[in-house]
Amino acid sequence: MEFYIPTETGEFLAFCAALATAAIGLIFLFAPGVAFRALGLDLREGRRGGYAEARSVMGGFPLGLGLAALLLAQPMVYLALGAAFALAAFGRILSMLSDGGNTLLNWIYLAIQMVLAALPLAYVFGMI
Repeated sequence: MEFYIPTETGEFLAFCAALATAAIGLIFLFAPGVAFRALGLDLREGRRGGYAEARSVMGGFPLGLGLAALLLAQPMVYLALGAAFALAAFGRILSMLSDGGNTLLNWIYLAIQMVLAALPLAYVFGMI
């Protein structure tokens, strides 16, 4: 089995989204403190369980999904990746509307999530 790097533009863009997802997962898995600082989040003193959440849910899950998309290179895996980011963006929009999270940083992260959702979904649905 050899590692497949797509040559078609649409699939390559979906591949890049999967690569970015895996990189985000790696950062949260191995450097959750750095990732929290980049997001502007802080853990309360004496509550170390937040690092476990970051490493598992925010690190392991995206890393696993990103690696699956990279290694399998199948449209349905790219669909799962795009749908996950689309729903994450929807959750961020809900937070911005409901929780008073209408900040510049949230708008930047929303744009990133929307791009990471659009690239694999556009490939799967034949738009690029």
